[in-house]
Amino acid sequence: MSKVLVIAPHPDDETLGCGGTLFRHKANGDEIYWLIVTGISVEIGWSKDAVIKRDNEIDAVSKKCGFSNVFNLRLPTTKIDTLPLSDLIEKITDVYKKVEPEIIYMPFVNDVHTDHQIIAKALQSTFKWFRYPHIKKAYIYETPSETEFNFVENRVFSPNVFVNISQYIDNKIETMKIYDGEMGAFPFPRSEKTLRALATLRGSQSGFEAAEAFELVYERKS
Repeated sequence: MSKVLVIAPHPDDETLGCGGTLFRHKANGDEIYWLIVTGISVEIGWSKDAVIKRDNEIDAVSKKCGFSNVFNLRLPTTKIDTLPLSDLIEKITDVYKKVEPEIIYMPFVNDVHTDHQIIAKALQSTFKWFRYPHIKKAYIYETPSETEFNFVENRVFSPNVFVNISQYIDNKIETMKIYDGEMGAFPFPRSEKTLRALATLRGSQSGFEAAEAFELVYERKS
């Protein structure tokens, strides 16, 4: 059994990036944990009803996926660039101390969303073995609607690990549908057709019916 922590800049990133893989971890007996970094609030212009609705969605997704615990930092979405990076690192590593994860899933540093970029940059400072020796592997996931629109940076998402999610692609789609308003009609990049097509593409690259793709960026073997 392993402890797995997925770090999501926003609720839905965990499902878009590695939803099928999380269901696979759960089926294999691993403990899965969810760290949500940002959130919406009345203070930053969202209605009370919207905040309650989002909290209900998070609760429903947590139950659907079977997370052992959910850590919601509730930092202001789209405004995380106003916070000191050191504060963000401290908040993330506080969760490390509580969970002691062995496997981490994280966003891509060159996603077009600023929140993703900053959180990924902060995470680069959290793999020092002498501080967090429990971490054995760290994977970068791709986020449809964010990762593929990196047209400028030289560093593009280059997967080197493919996980068979053929048994779990339906679970992934069902979970995404909990987020009312986050999916749209094709060719919207977060449509069901697009998500299934991406899983098929990644599967064709690795010999499976459906797969999720990752970059393994850190591995420590004892």
